[in-house]
Amino acid sequence: MTEQIVTISNRAGVHARPAAMVVQTTKNFKCNIYFERGDKHINAKSIMGVITLGATFGTHIKITAEGEDEQDAVKALVRLFESKFEEE
Repeated sequence: MTEQIVTISNRAGVHARPAAMVVQTTKNFKCNIYFERGDKHINAKSIMGVITLGATFGTHIKITAEGEDEQDAVKALVRLFESKFEEE
């Protein structure tokens, strides 16, 4: 299992477009990928799950991946979050 905490750094947070980018990224990996925020635990491959996470600016999210390509999946997601979803 690979885990990493990221912080939402784009001002608009994770709305529909970033959520779609997350799901588009995760579908390239075979491993199971989850996001945790507080007591919420969602499947990162589900657009509805990602949107309902309610991740606003400054929110901390734990990315957890488990499976054969887990490290690559976490790295790809961290890059996506660090790029501020190409919005800024």
